[in-house]
Amino acid sequence: MRQSLATATCLASVLAAVLPSAAEPLQARGADLTSVCKEISKAISSASAVHWPGLDSLYFKDIGHWATSSSAQSACSVEPGTAEDVGKILQILSKNQTPFAVKGAGHASNPGFSSTSGVQIAMYRFSEVIYHPDANVAEVGAGLIWDDVYKALEPYAVNVVGGRVSGVGVAGFTLGGGFSWKTNQFGLTIDNLSGFELVLPNGTVASVSQDTYPDLFFGLKGGFNNFGIVTKFNLTTHPQTEVWGGLITITEDQLDKVNAATVKFSQTVTDPKAQVLPTYNFLLGEPGVSLLLFYDYPTPPDGIFDDYLAIPHFTKDVKTRSFLDLVQSAPANATGGQRAVFHTVSLLQYTDNIMSAVLNETKFWGERLSLQTGNFISYDVEPFLPSIFSHSPEGSSAYPPSRAQGLLPLNIYYAWGSELADDAMHSAARQSAEHLTQVAVAEGQDIANAALYNNYAIFDTPLERLYGDNLSKLQALKAQYDPDNVMGLAGGWKF
Repeated sequence: MRQSLATATCLASVLAAVLPSAAEPLQARGADLTSVCKEISKAISSASAVHWPGLDSLYFKDIGHWATSSSAQSACSVEPGTAEDVGKILQILSKNQTPFAVKGAGHASNPGFSSTSGVQIAMYRFSEVIYHPDANVAEVGAGLIWDDVYKALEPYAVNVVGGRVSGVGVAGFTLGGGFSWKTNQFGLTIDNLSGFELVLPNGTVASVSQDTYPDLFFGLKGGFNNFGIVTKFNLTTHPQTEVWGGLITITEDQLDKVNAATVKFSQTVTDPKAQVLPTYNFLLGEPGVSLLLFYDYPTPPDGIFDDYLAIPHFTKDVKTRSFLDLVQSAPANATGGQRAVFHTVSLLQYTDNIMSAVLNETKFWGERLSLQTGNFISYDVEPFLPSIFSHSPEGSSAYPPSRAQGLLPLNIYYAWGSELADDAMHSAARQSAEHLTQVAVAEGQDIANAALYNNYAIFDTPLERLYGDNLSKLQALKAQYDPDNVMGLAGGWKF
């Protein structure tokens, strides 16, 4: 009874804080948002545009997300076309204390992180890729997906450290850290950045680099949208040949062989050009594996992938191809348009015990969650080299909080149909992550408090688990550059 009364009291306090009072009817709140949208429309240049609910297809594009649970009906959407217009928008939002969201490509899995009932900012018009061969730098707009970037750089035979599958946006991926097919060779995406174009919360446009704003340069590398809105990334380029690899699908009766091959690969292969991404899925009532192989050269050395290639398969599409073709060979967009959640576990190594537990979790939760409209239950196994954090100095970025030891992010991903199942899915993801953590700890992996990857972590993960000892520094940095907490009006991981 006490718990029920306390819950009711807490709920009443929360509702009083967030809902309009009797003196402020719902119609007034909507009118306030409409007036803010109109004010933005008048202030911005012809390079930008405001879109409204109704019959405007661009409005629905602007608020849309890969996961439907990450979308919200906003009062309006705005597509800024210049950094200066972003500054004007931020000033208006700040003056009116209007909730807003910033969306790059819309691949956020956490609800409310890039969506809002207020003003939706969609960055699609920042869509240029400009290659500077003398500097080995590509200027990349914040509204692009990685497919666009790879396509634009392909004629120059260069590439950047970016996303591994089709449809993922540049902005959120990069501002979180960025695990890539090239991470074994060059580190995270944030380890391959020379600068940002950033619109500060006060509306001014800043060019951020190690030379100009070393504190912000640190904070933006893993710190998301706490310090303003990034409109452009300066990414280091690397030479790019054709690559070898693609997708193999494998059925339930062969999964023990996939487990064994993955353990052997992760513990014996040290060639930084070689990577694998086995994804354990429960789909259509049974488990299976979607296996991505990658080698950063037209042909791999003998022996590296032999164990995988010897496993009987259901489908196979592995060959020498362009980097872009390899990225688009995986059906990553096939599960879009559903409700979704991610969560994660950070591991030190993949062992027989861990792989057995991953397969068991796939079956256990697949069977149960399929009864609650769960139609895709997935565990992504990511066996990077343990040296992946060594490509930049200690203390050079908000994430990871320590570079002393590489952490291997295992991604839990559930997709389902009904909003009524949200709580059950979120709870299952938390339980599964906790169980896998316990399995790893029991076999001696010191990961009980290891930093979690922020682009995979579920929305209520404590900030200390993402940023560790960096958190107090990031909070001070946030107070310095955003004293009025303008960016606090937007969703995401908030310092």
